[in-house]
Amino acid sequence: MIKSGENEITVLFPSDSAKAEFDKVSREFFNHFKTKVHNHSIQVAYKRDAENLKVEVMTPRKKFEKFVKLNPLLKDLDDLMKFDLT
Repeated sequence: MIKSGENEITVLFPSDSAKAEFDKVSREFFNHFKTKVHNHSIQVAYKRDAENLKVEVMTPRKKFEKFVKLNPLLKDLDDLMKFDLT
């Protein structure tokens, strides 16, 4: 979010799916925000920011390594079961 003016906030989003997810909670979020800052005349603008879009290919091995960080016992299970993560 960027403060664009005295009563305007610009929300940058990297993709349409990110905006769709934000739209699910935006009404509640901005109602709470406007109440907290005591300014109900704030306008919200949305802008797609494709420059900051992070594209990462998730292979089965990368997914598994991510889960191993959360639960190290998975590594032992992999050693025992010899999962095919190619």
